[in-house]
Amino acid sequence: MLLENKTAIIYGAGGAIGGAVARKFAREGARVFISGRTLSKVELVAKDIVAAGGTAEAFQVDALDEQAVEGLVAAVFKTTGRLDVSFNAITPIPQPGIQGIPIAQLPVDSFTAPITAYMRSHFLTARAAVRRMTEQGSGVLLMNTPEPARLGLALVGGMGPAWAAMEAFNRNLSAEFGAKGIRAVCLRSTGMPETETIDIVFGLHAEAMGISREQFQGFIESLTHRKRSTRVSEVAEMAAFLASDRGSGMTGTVANLTGGIIVD
Repeated sequence: MLLENKTAIIYGAGGAIGGAVARKFAREGARVFISGRTLSKVELVAKDIVAAGGTAEAFQVDALDEQAVEGLVAAVFKTTGRLDVSFNAITPIPQPGIQGIPIAQLPVDSFTAPITAYMRSHFLTARAAVRRMTEQGSGVLLMNTPEPARLGLALVGGMGPAWAAMEAFNRNLSAEFGAKGIRAVCLRSTGMPETETIDIVFGLHAEAMGISREQFQGFIESLTHRKRSTRVSEVAEMAAFLASDRGSGMTGTVANLTGGIIVD
């Protein structure tokens, strides 16, 4: 198993991406500590993992809350004596009023909200993790961004800058902590229609363009080489590989899962 004897914290585990990654990590042998703002959703994921023979514990944590994040990481480190992987998969703000609106018509608070929320959350979770990982001399920090982090796309408001900032932060984390045995890697996917958030986002963009949601999805997928969106399962599989020792050569970089919509 790729992650045998590894300890992992996953934020936003009640969502599609966080939940899929938590289940995959557990199948690969990791002991997972999963968290989210809605405890009932996280508990369902934990029950699935335990029923499948894995090990999981659920916590109610808002990843924008400094004390809550520090408390979770401290509790995990006290319980297990180590922290091998930290994956932040949260979607901190609802998208209506954020995307699908021309920049010239976007209120300043709506533009800055995703930049502030995403960066606050990723700073808090990464900082809490590296403090413990530095003590043990190893660890992996993971995050996920979609293609507007790299591409210039219309009507995404502050989301594109927020995701670009996450990727820049990922590089900075690697530069600062790589020599201490800590790797930082970003998984860049397309938007995934399987997730509730992207289903809403595609609807917002379709409405703004005067087309159906299905037409908008078809347009986006036509830009990829595979003519389809990234699947949640593909993100989970890659996250497990990158978190494992087999991914040890990768840090300060982006794992490109966009299916060719971005070609490096």
